[in-house]
Amino acid sequence: MDLSVSYLGLKLKSPIVAGSSSITHSLENLKKIEQNGAGAVVLKSIFEEEIYHEYDKVMREDLQHDVPDTKYLDYYDYKIKEDNLKAYLDFIKNAKQEIGIPVIASVNCVSSHEWMFFAKKIEEAGADALEINLFILPSDFTKSCDDIQNIYADVIKKTKEQVNIPISVKLSYYFSNLASFVKNVSESGVQGVVLFNRFFHPDFDIENFKIVPTNVLSRSSDIAISLRWMSILSGRVGCDLIASTGVHDGASVVKEILAGADAVQVVSSLYKHGINYLEDMTEDLKAWMKRHGFEKIDDFKGKMSQVNSPNPAEYERVQFMKYFSNKKYDLG
Repeated sequence: MDLSVSYLGLKLKSPIVAGSSSITHSLENLKKIEQNGAGAVVLKSIFEEEIYHEYDKVMREDLQHDVPDTKYLDYYDYKIKEDNLKAYLDFIKNAKQEIGIPVIASVNCVSSHEWMFFAKKIEEAGADALEINLFILPSDFTKSCDDIQNIYADVIKKTKEQVNIPISVKLSYYFSNLASFVKNVSESGVQGVVLFNRFFHPDFDIENFKIVPTNVLSRSSDIAISLRWMSILSGRVGCDLIASTGVHDGASVVKEILAGADAVQVVSSLYKHGINYLEDMTEDLKAWMKRHGFEKIDDFKGKMSQVNSPNPAEYERVQFMKYFSNKKYDLG
């Protein structure tokens, strides 16, 4: 049975990809991920704040010593030797030596400032692709929708100018017209869009008056959001689509591929069940394909997307009227 797929122009032996997390920040784990059948791995993200902090530190040091034209120098080779940036690049190099599946680096960013130089370093380190995890919380009252979307466009444009390896963009669903925005991103020259990134969710500790995290891991029910938008966008955008958040078992993988996903990212289920669970998900996928007579992924990819649906309006229903119309509840 052929599980191979093409994603970002890369040949994957399976559509199941280990997503960016602390799990993918260990060479030992990367080996296990490959052994248990994953098609690719996205390394733990390095955050723009980390990169920019180092850049800012070096610039200030250079100014103190009257070093001319520092903005044109490769500060990484010039100053930083044993910091987290070098460690990240070394990790990419080691990962490429230790495993045979594609290695996708990840940068979590919110702007298109000086960190862009690092994208080129990632390419030089041997990464097969770069995932930009990009999210700007729409909480700035001074910025319009166009202002925020222009930041996304600027990041993509400047990153593309730096590298020749494939780029994917991990997006949120916080857009006034998500379908149109994703379509525009897909036509900007990127090779893939990941639906969707996961955020820090605040909760209140009401005894100690502190903000604490909640819902750190996704739940299986979270698949509903990516499943709907995967179904709507499949066949209508100019790049590959990969599903993320809520993919917790083999059935979830099947659903996202039926919706049109080129691949799926898995994280929370690996935290819950361990890396070996990748093999279980793969076997469940194979068993389902065998039951339904499918020999390869393309035999059913997009089969239930909106463009292939006999009733496309179902994907755009936003009210529960149909569901509740035949239900009777005792409201007391």
